[in-house]
Amino acid sequence: MDRGTLRSSSLTNPGPGSSGQVCMTNCPTLIVMVGLPARGKTYISKKMTRYLNWIGVPTREFNVGQYRRDMVKTYKSFEFFLPDNEEGLKIRKQCALAALCDVRRFLSEEGGHVAVFDATNTTRERRATIFNFGEQNGYKTFFVESICVDPEVIAANIVQVKLGSPDYVNRDSDEATEDFMRRIECYENSYESLDEDLDRNHWPEVTCRTPVTSSGTVQVRTFYCFSTESSLISVQRGLHGTADITCLSLSVQSAWGGEDSCLCGWEERSIPVWNGPRRCLAEGLTAGISKYFLDLSYIKIMDVGQSYVVNRVADHIQSRIVYYLMNIHVTPRSIYLCRHGESELNLKGRIGGDPGLSPRGRQFAKSLAQFISDQNIKDLKVWTSQMKRTIQTAEALGVPYEQWKVLNEIDALTITVAQKKQGVCEEMTYEEIQDHYPLEFALRDQDKYRYRYPKGESYEDLVQRLEPVIMELERQENVLVICHQAVMRCLLAYFLDKAAEQLPYLKCPLHTVLKLTPVAYGCKVESIFLNVAAVNTHRDRPQNVDISRPPEEALVTVPAHQ
Repeated sequence: MDRGTLRSSSLTNPGPGSSGQVCMTNCPTLIVMVGLPARGKTYISKKMTRYLNWIGVPTREFNVGQYRRDMVKTYKSFEFFLPDNEEGLKIRKQCALAALCDVRRFLSEEGGHVAVFDATNTTRERRATIFNFGEQNGYKTFFVESICVDPEVIAANIVQVKLGSPDYVNRDSDEATEDFMRRIECYENSYESLDEDLDRNHWPEVTCRTPVTSSGTVQVRTFYCFSTESSLISVQRGLHGTADITCLSLSVQSAWGGEDSCLCGWEERSIPVWNGPRRCLAEGLTAGISKYFLDLSYIKIMDVGQSYVVNRVADHIQSRIVYYLMNIHVTPRSIYLCRHGESELNLKGRIGGDPGLSPRGRQFAKSLAQFISDQNIKDLKVWTSQMKRTIQTAEALGVPYEQWKVLNEIDALTITVAQKKQGVCEEMTYEEIQDHYPLEFALRDQDKYRYRYPKGESYEDLVQRLEPVIMELERQENVLVICHQAVMRCLLAYFLDKAAEQLPYLKCPLHTVLKLTPVAYGCKVESIFLNVAAVNTHRDRPQNVDISRPPEEALVTVPAHQ
């Protein structure tokens, strides 16, 4: 197949960014944390935020404690949180409102999809205020409550996290612990756990009246809201020839008129009075606003994952959040990431293929086996891809290993030849790709994360493919993952919270092990080079990414090879 025919028929690409941002939500979601201090709320918030951003859902965390620290520069003692401290209450309320204003800006103006509101939110009154805020702005609200009664878990959280917070810098640890325990007591007496029926009773109601006809029917008004699907105001049989119609909405102004009205239309129908509201509900006339008030969506996490209660998951994004939260744990562990040993094609600067290891690659496999033995890791699991070079690397360890197809290297440009899927760019050098397909080479440089080879994969696709690996890594304890450059970049970006634009350029050199140790609010990284030389396969983004660039400017960042 000649060069021109191949490009016109198989390599046409609409350009970077054409796929756009993946939209996984039909409306913005507000995640509201609930729980006493030292229950892991911020730990959960940060992990959720990192996970959602990694899978392509623009998410931001809003920690009210940080707003308080910004407003009150010097923390003195637990007395700031006493329920009768009027000044403290005023400041804390101002901080919560400021955070909610930023939530609105992020979700309604900046294109955010999910906001995580990280605060104690321990009273039903406070949660009703936040729920109100979400309804007024057209957000779905999902509560995440962390409940912990195990004193050892609480004590460990105080030592590992709270004593290192800005509130206790240069404070004696015993003094800081005592102060923080007193701070917890300030919340305990007023703490109200999530309860669907009790929380619902705090939502405001608006009532109007409509007459019952002489034929014994009531005119039922079904109101439609532009911020939800549709909502019928619930109907009750009234006394003295009237029926009460109760709107479970936000306020008189938002429900019945004014500039902020959420109602955009209504219709009437007649039903027999004696059927009452149950018939209305059974006929499916309640949805939208009424559904939100009657169906509180939440997950309760007991003792950092010992058990869970999940209530009324409303949509796809809430389902993914629940699945993720039910997989994470806080058991100390380490995750080891490394690439396969140097391959024969690595030496020649050729991409893809399924080659075996070079002599130096085999030496790395032996060095890796010695390194793992010296680490004396308890119950280590080893995962590889199904490609020859990772399997050969793992075999040198002399331990059982699991092969994961999803860990295979990114699928490059492919076409179908004689009913077989073959990579057009497989086993080519960068110089050859530039020579044969300069347009594709330039387009990929313009947006390496989202650019997808025709019939191949982008880094964005690879992230979606690797989500089951992340879920299983979160469930496991000590794991060694032997994989490939693009795969390792995606996994590393998750643990280090790297943006999509940074991901394709993370450095993952051959013959180097990265030891990742999860800590309180992040991940500690150690890079261990095993003293076996290898070629450099990292290519930085060139300065000139225009499709009309000369070849020498396209190849300026290509690493040296044979």
